[in-house]
Amino acid sequence: MHQNKSYHPFLILFTGLSGAGKSTIANALQSKLETDGFSSYLLDGDILRKGINKDLSFSPEDRKENLRRMAEIASLFLDAGFIVLSAFITPYKESRNVIKEIVGKENYLEIFVNTSLDTCIKRDVKGLYEKAKKGEIKNMTGIDAPYEVPENPFLEIKEENPLEQTIELIYTAIQNKLKV
Repeated sequence: MHQNKSYHPFLILFTGLSGAGKSTIANALQSKLETDGFSSYLLDGDILRKGINKDLSFSPEDRKENLRRMAEIASLFLDAGFIVLSAFITPYKESRNVIKEIVGKENYLEIFVNTSLDTCIKRDVKGLYEKAKKGEIKNMTGIDAPYEVPENPFLEIKEENPLEQTIELIYTAIQNKLKV
């Protein structure tokens, strides 16, 4: 594959509740970036929790460690020249700041996928919210664990935005990052 090296690598962190659409948006954006010749890599919370982070629970401390590890992995991919797309709930402001420190402020873009809890519950294909409501899952963000809304995200995506429009909005917003 031809690699476009007219850009500086950066991380896009997609943050929002479980079921907000983070992975869907990240996958679609990755396809567009790859089509246009940019090397990118998708770090998805579900995938990392099946491997390198399978030893972690969903306690606040383990969530922080999960995200710290993700940021360290992202930093390696940035060093290798990739645009990293990261789809993690990232419920705490403190964790988002740690990620920014690890990858470098200049390499960090935060996109808040702002989807209501009601919509996330309706989209819940894994049944996580139902299990959390029954007490079968503890520390479920939005149910019995907080989500600290980003104060100044690079972009905020509203749930009513169609996917194609969302990808165009993000792609337009990152144009300066895609050029040296």
